This record gives sequence, structure tokens and C-alpha cells, in this order.
Amino acid sequence: MAREMSTREAYAQTLVELGTENENIVVLDADLARSTLTRFFAEKFPERFFDCGIAEQNMMGIAAGLAASGKTVFASTFAVFASCRCYDQVRMSIAQPRHDVKVVASHSGITVGEDGFSHHAIEDLALFCSFPNFTVIVPADVIETAQAVRTAANTRGPFYIRLSRPKTPLIYPENYPFALGKAVTMRGGQDVTVIACGLMVSRALQAADNLARPGIEVRVLNMSTLKPIDEDAIVRAAEETGAILTVEEHIEHGGLGSRVAQVVARRHPVPMSFLTIKDIYSSSGKPEQLLERHGLTVERIEEEVRSLVPRKR
Repeated sequence: MAREMSTREAYAQTLVELGTENENIVVLDADLARSTLTRFFAEKFPERFFDCGIAEQNMMGIAAGLAASGKTVFASTFAVFASCRCYDQVRMSIAQPRHDVKVVASHSGITVGEDGFSHHAIEDLALFCSFPNFTVIVPADVIETAQAVRTAANTRGPFYIRLSRPKTPLIYPENYPFALGKAVTMRGGQDVTVIACGLMVSRALQAADNLARPGIEVRVLNMSTLKPIDEDAIVRAAEETGAILTVEEHIEHGGLGSRVAQVVARRHPVPMSFLTIKDIYSSSGKPEQLLERHGLTVERIEEEVRSLVPRKR
């Protein structure tokens, strides 16, 4: 397997495999099959693929109807449309009745890049985590994506899986066993814990390797399941390292940082810091330029870790 690959590519491949294994799976898209890559499922199983056109709200209603008829439904579009444009439809038709609909959205965060801030999904995790009954996953690489999609297909109920547009580094071996609702310790350490999700996990690992040279040992947790979140892993990190930094390609409220902070405040308060997109919308630009503009870089992770160490009790 290539050392770098987009998580949406892994989704496309896994979806075709699942379609071969389970004839009850149907897939919907909203005129974006060439970008979400559900077109590969459409080519293989045209009778089980439905292009709903530029009508994402209607697509969620159709998905709910198919699920109510006994189908396992994958509904795909860009993350900004799945969350912001379809909030009411998802709430009323999928979340409340707990229908078996998997909303798998690509082009998340600011790494959509040149499409501009109208297409930047920076609120989606906050919105989907606000739904009772939803499971929310942000895979860190293609190996984890494939496992997460399979888990969603085999687990009844509504899911939101957040995928990215750019290629991301491979951080897991092919035999990695994804466990829903469990954080993965990617690197041990006792000085500070960095908790990250999605494409920020590889950056957290790089920062931890750099900080080890001057003697700062950083624990790195991949918190790919935001809901239900692994409270025990967070509490262990707080108890054993005494400080926590969260890193995410999402707005500062309602996402990973907010969910971790709730656990820390309730069960074991320690100093915390948050690397996020602040309370602003971005602009058009290349993905790496935008990540740097918003401080989502290896260097900023290192700076935040260094600032946390003297704050420990």
C-alpha cells in the first residue's frame, strides 16, 4: 500500500468490498460521486446507487426512508453540506428514529483548500456530536478508515464518519484492529499528553519525536471516536502525565477539545491547551498554507507542549 493516500480513497474501496459482501447496502450521493469517490460503487452496483442531485436535504430524507425499509444506507457528500445544510433533516429523520444511516462525508476541515471558506467544514463535528444516538468517527489514515467503515456497516444505528480530501501519511500497519469508542496510544510518554484526531495525528507524532530529543516525553493518543469518547483513556492521561493538549482541524468549540475538556473537568482536572481553528472563518488557499495560518503545524504543537510543562502541578 502507498505510504500516503486520501481517506476518501479508502472509503471508496471499502464500500465496493462491502457491497459485494452485503446486498442490503445501498449508497446515496448528491451530485458529487466523482469527488466523494462513491462512483466506484455506482459502477459496480448501479441498481443500489442513487444520485440525488444537488439536493442534500432530500438525500437525507431518502436515506431515512430506505433505512426504515430495512436497508443499510451510506449517504455521502462534502462535510459542509452534510452538517450545515442538512442539520434539521438529519435530526428529525435519522437521529431521532435511530435509523441505520451512515453519513460519510469527505472534504472536511480547511484542507479543502482552494474551494474557499464556503466549502470549509469547520463546524461539522460540533453539529454531529450534538445529535443523541449518533456515533462520530474521524479516522487518522486509510487503514483506520477502512476498519471504521466496516464497523459502521456492521453496527446498527446512525454514524458520521469524517474524511479528508488530501493524501495523509500511513500511521497504522495493515493488521490494525479498530475498536469503536477506544483511543489508541500511538506513543508513550509521561510529561504531556497530546490527543488528536484525523490528519492531525501524524503531525502530533512528528512533534512528539522532535520533543523527545531535548528530553520531553509526549504521550500521543489517537481519539478517532469522538462519540462515544474514551473517558478512561483521557483520565489515565490526566493522572499519569498531568497535562493535556488537544489538536484538531475544527473550530475551537464543540469538537474534540470541548469533549476532552468536559471529561477532564468532571473527573480529573489538569492544565489543558487547545490547538484549533479559532472563532473565525478562513479563506481560499492551499491546504498547507491554511494549516500554517491557523497554527495547525508540528512547530505549534511543540510550542504548546513546552508551554504546558511548567503549568503542571
